[in-house]
Amino acid sequence: MSTTTTVETVSKPNIGVFTNPEHKLWIEESTPNLESVKKGKGEDLPEGYVTVAIKSTGICGSDIHFWHAGAIGPMVVTDNHILGHESAGVVLATHPSVTHLQPGDRVAIEPGLICNNCEPCLTGRYNGCEKMQFLSTPPVDGLLRRYVNHPAIWCHKIGDMTYENGALLEPLSVALAGMERSGVALGDSVLICGAGPIGLITLLCCQAAGACPIVITDVDEGRLQYAAKLCPRAKTYKVNTSLQPPDCADEIIKAANGIKPAIALECTGVESSVSNAIYSVKFGGKVFVIGVGKPNMTLPFMRLSTQEIDLQFQYRYSNTWPRAIRLVQDGVIDMKALVTHRFDIEDAVKAFETAGDVKSGAIKVQIQSEVDT
Repeated sequence: MSTTTTVETVSKPNIGVFTNPEHKLWIEESTPNLESVKKGKGEDLPEGYVTVAIKSTGICGSDIHFWHAGAIGPMVVTDNHILGHESAGVVLATHPSVTHLQPGDRVAIEPGLICNNCEPCLTGRYNGCEKMQFLSTPPVDGLLRRYVNHPAIWCHKIGDMTYENGALLEPLSVALAGMERSGVALGDSVLICGAGPIGLITLLCCQAAGACPIVITDVDEGRLQYAAKLCPRAKTYKVNTSLQPPDCADEIIKAANGIKPAIALECTGVESSVSNAIYSVKFGGKVFVIGVGKPNMTLPFMRLSTQEIDLQFQYRYSNTWPRAIRLVQDGVIDMKALVTHRFDIEDAVKAFETAGDVKSGAIKVQIQSEVDT
């Protein structure tokens, strides 16, 4: 197998999108450098690695949080740090040990690097790897670059799928993990809290799974209108932040024509929203928290106790990418409408400003480079 670049003309320097503890955001040259990429010598790569030209990368809420707040829980930006973990691109070169990929293959990149030795890895729940290196989570640099070297095992072939859809496989994986672990089934009444990208993709998954009725909530009317277009049979409820959770729950149940949710998929991580979900679900129901929130929360313990409500949480995903690829390729999940803004990597700062501005109307902002659309 040839290990040289045969399908791409590599001419632009590698640049990355950086932040730091002072909350600055900028673009500068990154690794691997242009000279090594242009050589296209797979023999120079670590065993099992490939070089990928990144074509599309979505901006995640965690990227905005690392930029603005400098931390998510114990994960703290302590130095110059490259963002981004929702990426797809094309293989440029492969190490000779890699046999299932070759230059020209279009791939989506799974961003977690695992040890393969700890109990979570050995039992198939590798999202809990005790030595996880998750790209874009400090101190591990992310994928918002023109070129990256990455283990081939975590580069999933996407066939003729657009790079844009390929980059959306990462948030789809988050939603699929939530669907699997929460146990949403045909005919289940479901509440989705939050109409951001994860909430909207979760809405598409619940629609495909046959959940009914579905209620989706948010504080932003524009996002709820977007949700209604995405899934016309879903009921929407704009959260009245002046109401206490029991009263808000009453309004949510009214929106579902009096049917209490069997399962609430909480996609915001906001304390009040989690409480709204807890008061909404039926006796013996489940609140499944996908969203990321503050380190400590006050929640209605006795409501959970007396109603036998299961409260579960999610951390990333495992074993979801092949399924996500099939769902998109077969048209079961159509996420094209979620990308509202596109920027070239040279305009990444403007892209982040747009993604972080609630007034922009952005749902999913992608940073792209010489891509098909």
